Amino acid sequence: MAQRKHLLSLRLGHALRESLAEGYGRPELLRDIIAGMTVGVIAIPLAMALAIASGVPPEYGLYTAIIAGAFIALTGGSRYSISGPTAAFVVILYPLTSEYGLAGLLLASIMSGIILIIMAYARLGRFIEYIPQSVTLGFTGGIAIVIAVLQIPDFIGVDIGKMPESFIGKLASIGQHFSQLNIASVITALFTLAVIFLWTKLRTRIPPFLPALVLASLLGVVLSMAGMPIDTIGSRFQYALADGSMGAGIPPYLPTFDWPWNRPGPDGQSLSLSLDLVSKLLPAAFAIAMLGAIESLLCAVVLDGMSGKRHSANSELLAQGMGNVITPFFGGITATAAIARSATNYKSGAVSPIAGIVHAIVVLLGLLLLAKALAYVPMPAMAALLMVVAWNMSEAHKSVKILKKSPLGDILVLLTCLSLTVLFDMVIAITAGVVLASLLFMKEIASLTQVLDITDDSNYVQSKVPECWKVFKIRGALFFAAGDRVFSELAQKIDGLEGVIVHMHYSSYLDSGGLNAIDRLITYCDEHQTKIRFSSWQFQPLKTLAKARSEQLGPLDLSYSTLEEAIEDARRIKALPGSEK
Repeated sequence: MAQRKHLLSLRLGHALRESLAEGYGRPELLRDIIAGMTVGVIAIPLAMALAIASGVPPEYGLYTAIIAGAFIALTGGSRYSISGPTAAFVVILYPLTSEYGLAGLLLASIMSGIILIIMAYARLGRFIEYIPQSVTLGFTGGIAIVIAVLQIPDFIGVDIGKMPESFIGKLASIGQHFSQLNIASVITALFTLAVIFLWTKLRTRIPPFLPALVLASLLGVVLSMAGMPIDTIGSRFQYALADGSMGAGIPPYLPTFDWPWNRPGPDGQSLSLSLDLVSKLLPAAFAIAMLGAIESLLCAVVLDGMSGKRHSANSELLAQGMGNVITPFFGGITATAAIARSATNYKSGAVSPIAGIVHAIVVLLGLLLLAKALAYVPMPAMAALLMVVAWNMSEAHKSVKILKKSPLGDILVLLTCLSLTVLFDMVIAITAGVVLASLLFMKEIASLTQVLDITDDSNYVQSKVPECWKVFKIRGALFFAAGDRVFSELAQKIDGLEGVIVHMHYSSYLDSGGLNAIDRLITYCDEHQTKIRFSSWQFQPLKTLAKARSEQLGPLDLSYSTLEEAIEDARRIKALPGSEK
């Protein structure tokens, strides 16, 4: 009962309540502060980079980490999760921003939050269990490829303008501009990758992204002084000051409240809120909600495995939904739990969701105190950082393992999801992947259902079976995918017999398709003057038979509770030639 309560629970602040109920004092607070500061430092560059990759200025990523990071930690169902912008959303948000601007992105985020809230109250938190690993690895690998391709222009320092919508178009456009690459940008990007790689080898507590961006910024200054300028956050983004002049980089101000549709649209003007606009944004909102649910619940499952704690899936969905409804009013983009940041939070000693709140405060202080310094961060360094994020999120080692060691069906599902994500759309990829995985699973389960002749097997048949009678055992689920095959096999095997006993003790499931196969078998035996009896139904099939019972002769009328009773009835029939069923 406790397990069921955990699976179906739904309450705001579930994780925080549980953490405080276990006992919370100064030592736990100190651990949360240290963990929150650690992950907050990591979140600052990531939030900026992911906002830029989504097609909006970097401060909106910081706003997301601040507002959503604090609110979802306070109200969520997973005590170690850190929420904010994530790489998985880039493939949805970038085209959304290109077409509808920041205003459309924020409105779609609100709509996705409402969908997540509905999912939470519908108790759909457990749905993550029904998405195979091959599907999740397929679409995350596809997302990683798209993100990496989107970073190539900044990596090589070329201005392509608006990227084509199709993946092939993106590659073609990059190829056309490749000859214009800026050698200083390439040097900076490669230098950033090298620092991240080498710093990781040192295994220090300082995350590699921080020294990589600091050193890349210094390199950018040196290259600019040497007459090799590169694009930076300060040169790429500007903001309006109180006196009407323009500032460079990130505005060192707190996020302000405004209606999302009043923010800049694709042409810089605000959008007009209408039913038509909402209907156009609905597919993107649904995709955001589905991906947000998958990402946040996967993160919670991973953290449960690391910590031994239990999350409340529906409570986490509710918090994610509310966070995505509230955050856009302060300029924050779509948020969900980030697996890498959440794992770092736990490994840094976090005890409760208070660490997530501390992380949001650290990002806020970074916005207010480091805005001028952040303007010097080179765009090629941000592109390199996002390529590392894309590689990490792809979990390539798991995909390689599936390709090497898993059944052909899993390989086919993974490659299908990856290809569809890259070439078309993530929603199409997940839908196709789940449908394909389900069909392959049903095929495998159906193939396990077998018809075996046990007439002469003393392990099952203890007494003599009458002449011209046989006993068959059905082993496995008798459902729609197996019903026709089982009927065909039995029809062939009983041809020419006076009677047959079908032993059902080893078949634990029967649906309408299996029931139809049983009815067809009885009709076939009637037409061929063959007696038929059934024995030893299990509970679920017996319940299905009872529910489907009618006034006509059916399986229950021809059934016995044990195989021995069915054989005894066969001997009685054999002794009375010409008797009816």
